[in-house]
Amino acid sequence: MKILRCSRYLRLVAALLLALSALHHVAAAPPTAAARAGTATVLEINGAIGPATSHYVVHGIEAAQKDGSRLVVLEMDTPGGLDSSMRDIIRAILASSVPVASYVSPPGARAASAGTYILYASHIAAMAPATNLGAATPVPIGGEPEPGSVPLPGGGAHPGEKPDSGAGGGDSGNDKTNPGAGQPPAGGGAEGEPAPHSAMERKVVNDAVAYIRGLAELRGRNAEWAEKAVRGAASLSANAALDQKVIDLIARDMPDLLAQIDGREVRIENRTEKLATRGLTVVRMKPDWRTQLLAVITNPTVAYGLMVIGIWGLLLEGYNPGAVLPGVVGAICLLIALFAFQILSVNYAGLALVAVGTAMIIAEFFFPTYGSLGIGGIIAFVVGSLILFDTDVPGLSVGRPLIAAIATVGALMVAFIVYMATRAMRHPVATGAQGMIGASAEVVADFNGKGKVRYGGELWNARSDRPLRAGDEARIVKVEGLTLWVEPQ
Repeated sequence: MKILRCSRYLRLVAALLLALSALHHVAAAPPTAAARAGTATVLEINGAIGPATSHYVVHGIEAAQKDGSRLVVLEMDTPGGLDSSMRDIIRAILASSVPVASYVSPPGARAASAGTYILYASHIAAMAPATNLGAATPVPIGGEPEPGSVPLPGGGAHPGEKPDSGAGGGDSGNDKTNPGAGQPPAGGGAEGEPAPHSAMERKVVNDAVAYIRGLAELRGRNAEWAEKAVRGAASLSANAALDQKVIDLIARDMPDLLAQIDGREVRIENRTEKLATRGLTVVRMKPDWRTQLLAVITNPTVAYGLMVIGIWGLLLEGYNPGAVLPGVVGAICLLIALFAFQILSVNYAGLALVAVGTAMIIAEFFFPTYGSLGIGGIIAFVVGSLILFDTDVPGLSVGRPLIAAIATVGALMVAFIVYMATRAMRHPVATGAQGMIGASAEVVADFNGKGKVRYGGELWNARSDRPLRAGDEARIVKVEGLTLWVEPQ
C-alpha cells in the first residue's frame, strides 16, 4: 500500500513538473507576428481645441515615442480652436520621430479651422466618408468687423466675421453660418479672394496663409487650396479633398486606414521611412487626470463661474468676519479662475469691466444711492461678461443664460437694497438722542424743576416745568447732553 501511495505522489509531482515546463516553453517562445508588429497609438481630438487638448496631444505623442509605437493617429472631429493650442500640437507633430496620421472620423465629423492646419501638418492626412474640412479663416481679436466696413466680394467671409479660425475660432462649414463655405470662386488664389479690410486683419490673414502654405509645401499637399481655405473660408468634402490632393486617402475605419497606409513612405527628421502598419495593435490613449482637470477649469463657463463664486465668497467673508468658510472657498475659487484666465484668451477690457461692475454693486451696499451705483454695476458686469473671452469658438465662450442668471440675481439684490433703504427712510429714528424723544421715563423722587428719572435702567438728570411725583411716568421731550427734559404723560 505504501509503495502504491508513493507511486501516486511521484506521478503527481511528475505531472506538475511537466506543466511548469510547458508554461516555461510558452513564456520563452518567440513572439507571434502580431506581437512583433507593434502598436498604433490613437489620440482623440473631439470638440474645440484648447489648452487641455494641446496638453493631451503633445504628451500623448511624447508617450508614444517613449513606448516605441510605430504610428500615432489623431482621430479628429473639431470645429477649430485657439491659435496657441493649435501651434503647440503642430510643433509636436513636426518634432515627432514617430509618423503621425490625422484621420477625420467618424462619418459626419469635420476638421474645420485649426483642424485643417493640423491635417496639413501631419505625415498622413486621411478622412472618413461624409466628412469635411476647411473654413480656416482666422478671427482676429475683437471678433466682428468694424461698423461700416464694406461687404467683401465673391461671397468670402470677412476675416473678422464669425466663420471660424485657425487662429481663434471655428465653425461647421454650414453655408448659413459660414459665408465662405464650399468651393471658392473661380480664378482663386490671392487674386480671386476677398481682401481683408484693415491692416491688422491683413497681417493676421497673411500670417495664417504663410503658415498653412509652409505646411502644405512640407508635406507636398495642395497649397493653392490651403490659401483659399484661409482667405475665403473655403471647405471641401472628403471626395473633393482627395481629388484636389488635399488629403492622401479616404478610409472607412481604423483597420482600413492602417491597411491603406501600409508600405507608404513618409519623410521624418530628414530621412525617408516606409510605414509597416498592417497588423498593428490599436491602443487608445485616454487623457490623464491632470488633462481632465485642466479641461474642466479652462472651460470658459466654469472659469467664469469660479470667478463669480470667488468674488461673492470674499464679499460674504467681509460682511461676516470670522465666518471662514466663505472666505476660504472664495479665495480658492478666485485663484483657480485667475489661473484659467492666464491660460485662456482673455479680453482684459472685459475683465476690467467685470471688476468695476462688481465694485459698484458692492458700493451700493455701503452707500445706498437708490440703485444708481447698482444699476451701473449690473450693466458693466453684463457687458464685461459678454466680451470676456476673445474667441468665437464653439465651446470656448461663456453661456449667455449663465450671464443672464447672474445678472438677474445681482439686479434683484440691488432692488432689495433700494427697497430696504426706502423703507428705513420712512421709519422714525430708533437709536441715539433722537430715538429717546417721545419715550417714557420713571420719576425716581418728587421734584419741581430739577430731579432724577430712570430711563433704560439708568438714572438721568431731569428737568420739568411742571411738578412730578415719585413713580409717575414722564415723557421725554428733549435731550440736552446728559439732561432729559420731561413732562407728565
